[in-house]
Amino acid sequence: MKPFISCLLSVVLLFALKPSSLQAQQKDGAVIAGDFADPSIIKSGNTYYAVGTSSEWAPHFPVYTSTDLKSWKQTGYIFDKAPAWTSGSFWAPEYYKINDTYYIYYTARRKSDNTSFIGVATSKYPDRGFTDHGIIVEFGKEAIDAFIIKDNGQLYITFKAYGLDDRPIEILGSKLSADGLKLEGETFSLLKDESRIGMEGQSIIKKDGYYYLFYSAGNCCGVQCSYNVRVARSKNFKGPYEVYGNNPILTENDNWKCMGHGTFVKINDNKYEYLHHAYNKKSTVFTGRQGLLSELSWPKKGGWPVFKPQVIAGPAVSNINETFTAAKPGKYWQWDFRNSWPVVKQQKGVLHLSGKVKAGNETGIVLTARPVSGSFEMTTTVANHNEALKGLAFYGDANAAIGIGTSGDKVILWQVKDNKYTILAETKAATSSPVQLKLSLNNSTTCSFFYKQGTGEWKPLTSTTPIDINFLPQWDRSPRAGLHFKGNATEEAQFSAFGVVNK
Repeated sequence: MKPFISCLLSVVLLFALKPSSLQAQQKDGAVIAGDFADPSIIKSGNTYYAVGTSSEWAPHFPVYTSTDLKSWKQTGYIFDKAPAWTSGSFWAPEYYKINDTYYIYYTARRKSDNTSFIGVATSKYPDRGFTDHGIIVEFGKEAIDAFIIKDNGQLYITFKAYGLDDRPIEILGSKLSADGLKLEGETFSLLKDESRIGMEGQSIIKKDGYYYLFYSAGNCCGVQCSYNVRVARSKNFKGPYEVYGNNPILTENDNWKCMGHGTFVKINDNKYEYLHHAYNKKSTVFTGRQGLLSELSWPKKGGWPVFKPQVIAGPAVSNINETFTAAKPGKYWQWDFRNSWPVVKQQKGVLHLSGKVKAGNETGIVLTARPVSGSFEMTTTVANHNEALKGLAFYGDANAAIGIGTSGDKVILWQVKDNKYTILAETKAATSSPVQLKLSLNNSTTCSFFYKQGTGEWKPLTSTTPIDINFLPQWDRSPRAGLHFKGNATEEAQFSAFGVVNK
């Protein structure tokens, strides 16, 4: 029996490729697969747009489009570069439209003091060209999770407050100026978390004389998450709100857990679709909080709303067969902007990867995409030979990664744990031809590494002891997989092929 590396890992990549390069396999429930937390949705004409949290990955706040709410395609990002006032933690973007201008109200950490506040950006387009206007909500030790509503001609912004204070969390509100760019008047409280179960990610619907305030309760993130969706209502926007006695109204099912934090799009007078996130029970934190769609309706006028018990499923997951023939790299690529500054070029069937890293970064640069499943084979062909380490990597953070790559005449299996770089295994390879590398995952439990040259068979590269890489997932985001480079400024990695086959 061949030795293996125990990963307890689930990583598959989802790429926006031409249809001819894709093969499909069924997807279990998600309409936007992979790490796409805290989604917001808006409809423009016949097209829906969805934007989600990007945390510490750049570019920031990925945008997807759909015409049927089930098949989604990534079209861009809100920010190609981080706004000047921010340092990270790009969370909970919220769409709104005023006249012909699209607004994104988003959470980020302020560079000067590392405190999370709410910023705002505008564009004439929902998926590109946004101009940042800086902080709009600066409140206490933390102000996050914006939601915008217009009531009787007046714009309001609502947000979560007191999450870092020794007091109950509250959903606060404030009037917004007509142009949506500044607060007006005093803040006021809509709902207080008297039971201290957690409260955030609010979304408000007005129907049949009531304001229904939906919110997420519990622990949002990680293996011990407990998220669920609850509702309260009031005859007046400013309250007081009556908390529903049969909460929660959306919680786990056979396949998904920790559902929450989303916004609604109206389908008809009695039906809304709720785009929200949840963890897949099989792959949990390794595939992140994925985008799901649940239907909300009111069984009777003036009654409390209900969610259908099932989650609306999206289309099939696509395999990848990338030969880098497009003029530009795909929009799916993201990287850890706090610790690396990649330089990426794509030309004549080769992707060139190089760049700089922050001092103390032992991993290097990893060009990544969102994970979507727990069983796959991921391959690449390294086309050039130099002393730089280049190949495939699973990346949780700059101090938590594992991968296989070539350097000089060697193929190396490596790990960075607690910011310490370690070679786990290595072997010789000829420098006269490209080296093909493969990572194989099975049911989020075992991971094997392989290499080959020419038309030969895949050869395993193994460690003498099993490796538990539960250290990869970060609190609010899944680890990601992709192409890796670690070298000096005069070197680069050249890749002539990349593929993922979902099992």
